[in-house]
Amino acid sequence: MIEALKGWTASQKHAVAASYLGWTLDALDFFLLVFVLKDVAAEFNTNIGGVALAVTLTLAARPLGAFLFGRLADAYGRRPILMINIAVYSLLSFSTAFAPNLTVFLLVRTAFGIGMGGVWGIGSSLAMESIRPESRGIVSGLLQSGYATGYLLASIVFGLFYVHVGWRGMFMVGLLPALLLIPYVRAKVPESPVFDRAHPRASSTFAILRRHWKLTLYAILLMTAMNFFSHGTQDFYPTFLQEKHRLGPAVVSGIAIAYNIGAVIGSFLFGSLSQRFGRRRTMIAAALLALSTVWLWAYSPTLGLLALGAFLINLFVQGCWSIIPVHLNELSPAGARGTFPGTVYQLGNLVASSNLTLQAWIAERTGSYSLALASVAIAASLAITLFLLGGPEAHNVEMRAAE
Repeated sequence: MIEALKGWTASQKHAVAASYLGWTLDALDFFLLVFVLKDVAAEFNTNIGGVALAVTLTLAARPLGAFLFGRLADAYGRRPILMINIAVYSLLSFSTAFAPNLTVFLLVRTAFGIGMGGVWGIGSSLAMESIRPESRGIVSGLLQSGYATGYLLASIVFGLFYVHVGWRGMFMVGLLPALLLIPYVRAKVPESPVFDRAHPRASSTFAILRRHWKLTLYAILLMTAMNFFSHGTQDFYPTFLQEKHRLGPAVVSGIAIAYNIGAVIGSFLFGSLSQRFGRRRTMIAAALLALSTVWLWAYSPTLGLLALGAFLINLFVQGCWSIIPVHLNELSPAGARGTFPGTVYQLGNLVASSNLTLQAWIAERTGSYSLALASVAIAASLAITLFLLGGPEAHNVEMRAAE
């Protein structure tokens, strides 16, 4: 791990930092909603399932953003499109605070999904194309930890400010990425060394994806399972703590902070291990280890055990996820790297976008929030293991190779 962090140039550090921060602040804006589902439902005279539709629509819209912004990044460069993308999702997140009714709220969160969809693919390609191959594992863990860090920040915002500003005030932090991150990218972050401005390759994206249709289909299926794994263990959990265990904002925030610390630790640990043991084997190990924590996380009778279970399952789930940025970028056809990783990731998200409404439906029909959580987590873990056992790997592939 130490060797992987040595010898970085200033340009490499800034590229990785910008990619990490872009995904962190994007995730912050997304996860603010999961803490206030019941408040928004009360405001607009609907049930939690009705507001959960906003999360479904956000996830469903992300593939469109990944494709549109990815195509632009392949044509015009990672750096300028990343700045535009950050501005789009920041303004739309901020606009959520002013939704006058449920219909407008759902439309704004759908549009936010388009903005959110582009950042991961552009940022991961910018980072992976800028660093040395031996640093990819730990950088992959760092990049994906941005998702957990964003959730952690949302937990802190909820714990500190919710009682003072309400759910609308929480969304006003959405302007932070535009105000803080765009000037940094403009001043410090160089273009990817792989991108050739004189010969942009975005025009060949469709041809490349058609040529690699089997890989594309496989990656979408894998990312469907991965997104059920992540969203199935994160999005419904604050509501589970509030509704089943009747916990207040401060306690829910504390537990969410704890399990997101676990997610950050898992991201660094398993991302680094993948550099030594390979991408697929490390992901399989993390997915199976997550199974051992399901009872603690979903069925524990005490608050302490619930918090421990949440910490452990997020350590393993996000540890598994930490390898996705490098795995998809290494598998990606070279001429479509701005588009391919983000698009297959977000198409998997599209299929898995029903997760929150599915879990809310299971909980309402069975009367068991625990069953709603556990069933999705177990199914996703087993699906990921099966897909990876039969899937490809391109560990440390040369990313500058011609298509």
